[in-house]
Amino acid sequence: MATWFLDPAHWFGDDGIFPLLLQHIGYSLVALVIAFVIAFPVGCYTGHTGKGEGVLIGTTNALRSLPSFGLIILLVILLSGAFESDMAFILPCILVLVALALPPIALGVHAGIRSVDPYVHDAARGMGLTPFQILTQVELPCALPLILSGVRSATLQIVSTATIAAYVSLGGLGRLIIDGRAANDFSQMTAGAVLVALLALLIDFVFSVSQKMVVSPGITRRVKNQ
Repeated sequence: MATWFLDPAHWFGDDGIFPLLLQHIGYSLVALVIAFVIAFPVGCYTGHTGKGEGVLIGTTNALRSLPSFGLIILLVILLSGAFESDMAFILPCILVLVALALPPIALGVHAGIRSVDPYVHDAARGMGLTPFQILTQVELPCALPLILSGVRSATLQIVSTATIAAYVSLGGLGRLIIDGRAANDFSQMTAGAVLVALLALLIDFVFSVSQKMVVSPGITRRVKNQ
């Protein structure tokens, strides 16, 4: 495998590591943004008002039970006649990745807001804050650790699942695994698996560092040395 990585031809070109890595990150980022735009307000509403909690939990559990690989194949078959471009492959993959990312984000926001101490709500109302101000100035900052944890989980799920998108002729690091299997090139297959794992570990590390930087020490009860 080391010899495969040392070959410059495997890093550049249409099927090189760098272009495939950019494709993988691009698809993952698009899916994450769409999922966040949908799930964040839903989690805010159910967490702040307490309404629809049962529906949220039931819906997210149903989304988690979806078979990702089979759903991608089904959507490609259904949409192949509607699109003549690569959208017949891109759209199904994005939809499945979004469906995977919705539960952890929505539940993270919901759980974070619901975990805020009732005494904090009482103090905020006593100061004359409106419900919207309580949400934005009190609940969301206090819920930030669980919100980031949900986004972190969603991102890792997207990055790992985006690998199977290569099976329907989409780009990304999964192409190394699929193409390597077709050519019986086990070095290429191993390299693809290693690159996906390294990308996931790097993203996890970035989230870990970011969470320590943006979350208030008072919320996490971190003791800072004077």
